Amino acid sequence: MNRNRTLHFPALTLLATFSLACSATPVEEAEPTPAPEASEAEALTAAPATPMWFLDEGMAQPESAYLHGESGALFVSLIDGEPGGRDGNGHIARLTPEGEVVDAMWATGFNAPKGLRAHDGTLWVADLDEVIGIDIETAEVTSRIAVEGAEFLNDVATGPDGTVYVSDSNGLKIYAIADGEASVFAEGDVVEAPNGVLVDGDRLLVGSMRQAAAPDSAPGQLFALDLASGEKTVLSNEPIGTIDGIELDGQGGYILTNVMAGEVVHVSGAGDVRVIMNFGDSVAADHAYDSERGHVIVPHLFQSSLGAYDVSGLLD
Repeated sequence: MNRNRTLHFPALTLLATFSLACSATPVEEAEPTPAPEASEAEALTAAPATPMWFLDEGMAQPESAYLHGESGALFVSLIDGEPGGRDGNGHIARLTPEGEVVDAMWATGFNAPKGLRAHDGTLWVADLDEVIGIDIETAEVTSRIAVEGAEFLNDVATGPDGTVYVSDSNGLKIYAIADGEASVFAEGDVVEAPNGVLVDGDRLLVGSMRQAAAPDSAPGQLFALDLASGEKTVLSNEPIGTIDGIELDGQGGYILTNVMAGEVVHVSGAGDVRVIMNFGDSVAADHAYDSERGHVIVPHLFQSSLGAYDVSGLLD
């Protein structure tokens, strides 16, 4: 990635940083700009792009965006308060992939909702120390699964058998939830400081915020854990940063967000790392990927905004 900088974001520091803080409009302040530290070639790759649509109203601290293929709905989790607070202000909005707000308060009464993923008509959301299931058709909460000992549940993934995987970024664990019960899937050094998770076939993709518990450890990387054996395979050829979202690019590679650096990053199937978009002072949280339109939909958490950006020509 040709970057001569090292980013250190311990989990507790990230939690403190998180506490800072409906019509589509043209973007100005969140318009991507080349990263000043990038090489000339990388800066050209991450050249400014015009968002396809942009929302800066009704988006109170969006943390995760998820495009549900079966319903065609775009769901966005909104913290609307402290990232670790139990204030009941958190909610989930329902939009169209074109940025039209269908229901700004589609599901309400959460604390600090973050990662989203669906299976068999249920939308699962990570909320501090529990994982909540919501019926997509009715928007009613159908289950609340407490995860004992969890410190900061962050992202969720679902397997084809319905197992829900959830990362605990502060607890340095990944939990698996099956039949309403949570158990530890992986923990310790093997999971690094996990954030983004995504099931890809028989493996769990994981994006870490850093490579060990120590605050001064190397920046996060992309790796996979075999769902059966737990065997770890590193997928990125170099450290990336504080990885948040993970999506498949449909070509054997991966589209990531490097949240604190405000970057969209592409990792090829061969492991080559390339910054394809940089948002300057705007962070890039857990994104969705609209493969039909070639758009990444990026929550700008601290800026309380959400934008869709065309990456269709940037993934080769």
